[in-house]
Amino acid sequence: MAKSLLINQTLNECRAALVESGEILDFLMDRKTDDRSNHPHVGNIYKGKVLRVLPGMQSAFVDIGYEKAAFLYVDDAYLPSLDEQREMAKKAKKLEEERARVKVGEIIPDEFSTLSEAVNMKLRPAEVTIESFLKEGDEILIQVAKEPISTKGPRITRHVTLAGRHVVFMPFIEHTGVSRRIEKDEERDRLKDILDKIRPEGKGIIARTAAEGASSKLLKADYSMLVKLWKEVMKKSDRVKAPNLLHKDLTFIQRILRDITDEDVEEISVDDKDNLKEVEKFVGKYLPSLKGKAQLYTEEIPLFEKNGIDTEIERGISNKVYLRSGGSLNIDQTEALVSVDVNTGKFVGRKTLEETILRNNLEAVKEIAYQLRLRNCGGIIIIDFIDMEREENRDAVYNALVDALKKDRSKTNVMPISGLGLVEMTRKRTRDTLTRVMCEACPYCEGTGTVKSILTVCYELVRQLTKVLKNAKGSKVFIYAHPEVTAQLCGDDLDMIETLEETFGKSLLIRSENNYHVEQYEIFPQEY
Repeated sequence: MAKSLLINQTLNECRAALVESGEILDFLMDRKTDDRSNHPHVGNIYKGKVLRVLPGMQSAFVDIGYEKAAFLYVDDAYLPSLDEQREMAKKAKKLEEERARVKVGEIIPDEFSTLSEAVNMKLRPAEVTIESFLKEGDEILIQVAKEPISTKGPRITRHVTLAGRHVVFMPFIEHTGVSRRIEKDEERDRLKDILDKIRPEGKGIIARTAAEGASSKLLKADYSMLVKLWKEVMKKSDRVKAPNLLHKDLTFIQRILRDITDEDVEEISVDDKDNLKEVEKFVGKYLPSLKGKAQLYTEEIPLFEKNGIDTEIERGISNKVYLRSGGSLNIDQTEALVSVDVNTGKFVGRKTLEETILRNNLEAVKEIAYQLRLRNCGGIIIIDFIDMEREENRDAVYNALVDALKKDRSKTNVMPISGLGLVEMTRKRTRDTLTRVMCEACPYCEGTGTVKSILTVCYELVRQLTKVLKNAKGSKVFIYAHPEVTAQLCGDDLDMIETLEETFGKSLLIRSENNYHVEQYEIFPQEY
């Protein structure tokens, strides 16, 4: 199906959306600000200095020149010998066959799944600990695997990969792989044969999804370019001291063209002349199939507004998302977990209750998959579907969810619907969520989403006031509080102030402060 790539520039902010039939398949944003000038983007390669090695956590913190130290786990830190890799690869193959026999849930791979399998196949012998090969003060070559998220620093790895348009080069891991997104067995076999001929012993190469149908000459040229780039990285590493940036990944627009565009893109609309020149230059050199498809958008209505992107982004940062039928989704994000609650809302159906619930859940499935992509939700995700009595209905909803997630570029692992109507799933995340990028914690509620009720604050104030009155020597006590709190204190329904004045024989003088937080109050006894 035809897709459109929209690129919008607003001063120092650049946004890009890949759209298909009015639905956002991918949304990326980059803001060039001073605090992001040294931001460790995924793919950047650094020469870092080990700050601390933590045997109890089997991890280390590494200085890469960023404000927060980078986190390095033991399996990402160990560089195995060629013999160890080959031995572990045999064991991993047997383990994979065993897992296939007892498969639970559905894994929907991304194009780098074969890479994660190669790197995460337990290349480190069990007896090797991080303190045995890494020491404080060591200078090591690392790559950013995950950007800083919330309060966490970047996550890094020593298993460096360099991605081109068609192939990925791995200088430290011996492996030949083909993107899981290429499904035809004949094409997978063809690409694997070509890669085996290109790849030197001890090195790794993976065919990306864009390599489908590519010639041997094109794949070899892409690989040779990456090898040349790697040699330049190694030369710079020998010249500089840690911490130092050795290789910066492509610019924002170049990464978009390399990673999220494909042969189905029919047009590229850009509303900035400089960005258009960069698109045309990159397309002319690396993406000949997209040549002539880029155009400058000059209409008065802003590009994203005309295509409904701004409206979708607003939906993407809201906790509540309404479905067309009248149902709704409640999406709540915490530090490590995302919960999605499906509700029927105004949707009452036409026939039986079970049919109403099934239709609502099936509609919710499409919106859930869409929102997870748009928001870039990651980690553990719990979906609370409305309970269905029939097993065939639960299977229908689960299968629909798996199909909807196949549009996602990120790897997902989806478990079947449990007896409680819950779906547990994970989604791979390498950058921060849309909400955290575009929003900040509310300064009023400090991110909790709630504040104490006026009545609760009143009773807290009275308890504190009672303590002050017992020890006050003067005849007056001054109270400063939010106007709504003072109104409640002096209201006829509670009559708190008069009761306290009679009990303690003191005069209570109350003043409303408009600039006070609703939970804020101060009590000052008169002193003699």
